Amino acid sequence: MDLDQEAPNVVTEPRFRDLVESGYSAEILCKESAHKKGPSYYGVWLVRAVSDEGMEKLLVTARTRTTRIDIKIREFKTITGVVSFLVGIGFTHADVPLEEGQRTSH
Repeated sequence: MDLDQEAPNVVTEPRFRDLVESGYSAEILCKESAHKKGPSYYGVWLVRAVSDEGMEKLLVTARTRTTRIDIKIREFKTITGVVSFLVGIGFTHADVPLEEGQRTSH
């Protein structure tokens, strides 16, 4: 299944990396405000690739089942997860919004 053809507003991680390398911004959206629990901050964050023209592609996971592919929005539950993802795709800094509705671009 070609996700770009079937669902043009979503991408899996390999395609997300390609888009960022080709000039798209990585946008972090805070879906659920962060709260501290122990030494870490928890919340819900989503990641999108955004072009200069405003085209947005939401990061998803795609798992192959025996007869179908399950597509699910990738939600990050900790700030550490967001930072690890950003570093993993090549960013050298991370700006993570902490309140619901906030967003930042990299």
